[in-house]
Amino acid sequence: MSAASNYLETKLLDHSLGTTSWTAPTTVYVGLFLNTSGNATANLEAGTLSDEVPTTVSSSASGYDRKVITFDAASSPTGSAGSGSTVTFTTATEDWGTVTHLAIMDAATGGNVLYYGTLDSSKLIETGDTFVIQASNLTITLA
Repeated sequence: MSAASNYLETKLLDHSLGTTSWTAPTTVYVGLFLNTSGNATANLEAGTLSDEVPTTVSSSASGYDRKVITFDAASSPTGSAGSGSTVTFTTATEDWGTVTHLAIMDAATGGNVLYYGTLDSSKLIETGDTFVIQASNLTITLA
């Protein structure tokens, strides 16, 4: 996962070039996305959340919510940071569909997409399944 959203690119450029300061979020969350629109990557880049799991399942009682994720400090010279701990999503209480994308967000609900990417392998989440991201298995890289 190494794509920054349009929102984040603008904030980082303005901040690093002294145009406008930006306060980074103190907590970041990981969200799961399906490609129901057929445009998940473009939607995430633009910050559109229409493919996130809660908008694609039949009820708000699906068991889905974004999870807090932590990252280790970025390493040099690769410019990458790996997830610092295992993240376990709540067990699905109804079918979520096939998760194809992840996004790092600045809020537990709503908010802004910071980074996003496509999973190496899509994962079908059905009732009773749990989605897990093992520590160090999610890496953000700036190139």
